[in-house]
Amino acid sequence: MSEELIPKAVFEETLLQFFGPIREFLEDPAVSDIMINGPDQIYVEKKGLLHLTKARFESREALVSALRNAAQFVGKHVDEMRPILEGRLPDGSRIEAILPPAAPDGPCVSIRRFFKETLTVDRLIGFGAMTEEVALSLQAIVAAKLNVLVAGGTGSGKTSMLNALSSYIPDGERVVVIEDSRELQLQRAHVCMLEARPPDPRGRGEVTIRDLFRATLRLRPDRIVVGEIRGGEALDLIQAMTSGHGGCLSTLHATYPRDTTSRFETMAMMSDIEMPLTALRVQLASAVNVIVQVSRLQDGSRKITHVTEVLGYDATAGQYQMQDIFERRYHGFDERGQLISDIVPSGILPVCLPQLHEHGVDLPASVYEAAKQQPSSRGHYG
Repeated sequence: MSEELIPKAVFEETLLQFFGPIREFLEDPAVSDIMINGPDQIYVEKKGLLHLTKARFESREALVSALRNAAQFVGKHVDEMRPILEGRLPDGSRIEAILPPAAPDGPCVSIRRFFKETLTVDRLIGFGAMTEEVALSLQAIVAAKLNVLVAGGTGSGKTSMLNALSSYIPDGERVVVIEDSRELQLQRAHVCMLEARPPDPRGRGEVTIRDLFRATLRLRPDRIVVGEIRGGEALDLIQAMTSGHGGCLSTLHATYPRDTTSRFETMAMMSDIEMPLTALRVQLASAVNVIVQVSRLQDGSRKITHVTEVLGYDATAGQYQMQDIFERRYHGFDERGQLISDIVPSGILPVCLPQLHEHGVDLPASVYEAAKQQPSSRGHYG
C-alpha cells in the first residue's frame, strides 16, 4: 500500500512546487478563487472581493510547465492543438486553463478552491446567508421530498448551499449524487457518489451525466442529487421528478427565479428527445417545486435572495406561475460599505403546505404571521 501512496504523494508535492508562486493562496482558507492572467498578473478572491497580489511566475514558460504538470496529474494533455484544460489539483480544487495560442497574452487560469470543511447551515446563518426561519422552512421543504433547484450566478455559493440542504435529508434514505467533477460533500451516511468522465485523447471511455442518470434510476435511489445541470440531462431530471422520484436536489446557473425556469427549459431542449414546447413547460413546472436563489451581493457577501415556489405553467399567458415564500429586502449601506439587507416572509402561504403536513413538518410561525398581515395571498407570474 505504501509503495502506491509514496509516488502519488511525491507527484503531488512536485506539482505544488511548479505552482510555487501561488502555493500560499492554495493553502489559505480565506481564498476562494485564484485568477491568473499570464505570468505577471495574479488575483485572488477573499470574502467575495478581488485583490491583485504581488505574486508572479518567472516566465510564461514556467506557468505553461505548471499547467502541463496539472494536466498530467488528471491524465490529460495540453498543447497548441488542445489548449483548454479542465481538471483538479491534488487538494480537489477545480482548475480551468486556456493556453496560447487561444490565449495570446499568456495562459488564463482560474482555480476554484476546494474546502475540506463543509459549510453547515448554522455557519451560513452566522454569515447572514439565511435566517433561522428560512433554515427551518428549507428543512421542512427538503424533508417533505419537494424538488429543489439551487440557482445563482458564478461564485454565488450554489454548491455550499446544496451541501447545507443535504443535511436536511432524513437519515435512512439512500442518496445518489451525480457530478461532472466531484465538489459536493454531502452530510449524509448513505451516499453513492458518481462522477462523469470525459473521453480520452482517442475519444474512448466517455461517461456522461446522462449515462450516469439513466443508471442511477436502477440503483434504487431515495434521493437524486445532480451537482449542476448543464445540458440535456435536465429533461431526464424533469422526468424523474415527475415520475415518483421526489426530493431531487440540483444547482443551475441563473440570476433570478424567473430566469431559472427559462434556463432549465433551455437545458431540457438540449436533449435528443423531441417534445412539444408547451408539454415540456407543463412538465417542468410540475417537476420543480421550489427555487432557492442565491447571489453574490454588491459587497461580496453570498446570501439567499429568494425562496420561490413554482406553482405551474399558464399556457394562455405563456408564463411560469411562481410566488415568493421569502424575499430579501435592501436598506442601503452601513459605514463600512456593507450592504444592509434582511430576508423576510413575503406574506404568501405556499401551495405545497399540504405536502409538508403529510410528512409531519411545517413552516415556522412567522410565515403564518406574515400571511395574516396581507390583504390576500395570491401568486404572481415570473
